[in-house]
Amino acid sequence: MKAIAQLPRITYVLLAALLIIFLARGQGETTVLLIASSVVMFVCCWASAIHLLGARPALHFVLLGVTMGWAAEQLGSSYGWFFGSYTYTAVLGPRLGDVPVVIPLMWFALCYIAYVIANLIVWQKPSDGVAPLGQMLAMSLLTAMVVTAYDLGADPYMVYVLKAWIMAKTDGWWFGETVQGFFGWMLVSFTIVFCFRLTLTRRPAAPPLPVNRHHVLVPLTIYGGNMVFQVFLGYPVEIRSIAFFAMGIPLLTAACGYQRWEQPAAATEPAATPLAKEAA
Repeated sequence: MKAIAQLPRITYVLLAALLIIFLARGQGETTVLLIASSVVMFVCCWASAIHLLGARPALHFVLLGVTMGWAAEQLGSSYGWFFGSYTYTAVLGPRLGDVPVVIPLMWFALCYIAYVIANLIVWQKPSDGVAPLGQMLAMSLLTAMVVTAYDLGADPYMVYVLKAWIMAKTDGWWFGETVQGFFGWMLVSFTIVFCFRLTLTRRPAAPPLPVNRHHVLVPLTIYGGNMVFQVFLGYPVEIRSIAFFAMGIPLLTAACGYQRWEQPAAATEPAATPLAKEAA
């Protein structure tokens, strides 16, 4: 119980550590910093998910994101499925099979962040809970689009600056990258989020602590931090303006939804006119 009560503080500390690591990476990339940023981002998102969704739904999300993310990447790096043919280098650290351990962690983190953003955009709250099938499909698709918006700038940077993996086909239609990779990102992130949403039909989200405006800012800040990183350090240079719009539009609309969610109900109703008062 004490650990649960400290969740907000733990999440804020992890968020601060992540932003510091982002700043350090801006001065010079190293494998240690890459691993550290991935692990801290994963733990921060897990803590945030426990707070916003509850411990069991958060665990379901983590297990789905990590296992499905690893399986998709293993099939991709071994057989060219989903993303095209590619091979990971040693830049991202230790591997499980052909896949660096940090990659599945990032699949959960990005899908969770995009899940919150998508719900803020449409429903003005971080989770829409149990939903009809059509709504689950639509929201999972929107979430996958928010995830892939991040990848538009991340992929070229990871290949050409960090050399984190080597693509077999180097003359693709996206700054040398194959467009198939974005189909893979959409498909895998959609599947992870849709399967997570199915788990909520059996056990709905149940936050263990009250959720206020500051707690929801954590996933928004992480997404925004990644956007700022791409805007200033993205490669090639064209990626910097692409990242601003591709990630900035969902981030801004989610921020507007966040503000509306926090607005008292009475404040959202138009003030009564004198004529209406007389009629009353």
